[in-house]
Amino acid sequence: MHVIRDPAQFPFLANAVVTSGTFDGVHVGHQRILARLREVAQARGGPSVVITYWPHPRLVLGPPLSHPELLALQLLNTLEERIAKLAKFGVDYLLIVPFTREFAQWTSEEYIQQLLLKTVGAKQLVIGYDHRFGKNREGGFDYLTQHADRYGLTVEEIPREDVDAVGVSSTRIRQALRQGDIATANRYLGYQYPLSGVVVPGQQLGRTIGYPTANLAPAEPLKLVPARGIYAVWATTAAGTRHPAMLSIGVRPTIGDDLAQTIEVNLLDFSGDLYNQVLTLEFVAWLRAEEKYDGLEALTAQLARDAEATRAALA
Repeated sequence: MHVIRDPAQFPFLANAVVTSGTFDGVHVGHQRILARLREVAQARGGPSVVITYWPHPRLVLGPPLSHPELLALQLLNTLEERIAKLAKFGVDYLLIVPFTREFAQWTSEEYIQQLLLKTVGAKQLVIGYDHRFGKNREGGFDYLTQHADRYGLTVEEIPREDVDAVGVSSTRIRQALRQGDIATANRYLGYQYPLSGVVVPGQQLGRTIGYPTANLAPAEPLKLVPARGIYAVWATTAAGTRHPAMLSIGVRPTIGDDLAQTIEVNLLDFSGDLYNQVLTLEFVAWLRAEEKYDGLEALTAQLARDAEATRAALA
């Protein structure tokens, strides 16, 4: 997949089949659109093109970053995760349009003429049933079909029933993750929810009780961190090795009061130094809620049970 981050550098394709959108999560609903995009492109003998935007439009158009509405904005994918997922679905070209206030002021006519026709060379569009574009989201399927002949475009809309049949949306996935419902989130995503970060120093208490943990600092501040609790995950190191692991997201109530939330992962059957390395987690199962225990001995006994539950969940 060719990834272009500057529209000025995009090669004019003349016979492109195009879809566009934020594609946060690249979930099973998005995947239906991508599958149809690939089918149409193959039938036409032209390249498939996805147009997406970064940063998230709400970050540009919304209130100041300190506003609760924006603080609640949590992404299912980092940009690099989105790129990797789109590549797996056979997209030929990915155009990442820098989303700015100036770009947000483009009318639907400017969007079509400047981006779709002049920059990309679109000949056919494949869009979701609720796709909107242009200033104040003024453009949509009706606008496109009314003016298709003038633009020299063929437009196909994925029907509501085709997308809704899978019962999925980015909002539903976020809700599931915030509740620790990993099974539902993964079913809607069509893959295991990932979370990457750099391993940073912690209190090193885990190694004193036989369960050394790697403390993770997420690479993307806006990436959604699932609900507090204990999880079974796969952990992939910077060297590419994949390990079964148990993960704790929480405030460590057994250790003390009013502690900051941490993301701590214990890689089973692993020994080595992970500091300053990037670690990628794939969430497989929720094991239990975070609990306060009567001392380290009780906590250690529970960790042993968690390790067994983790192995069973990942088996």
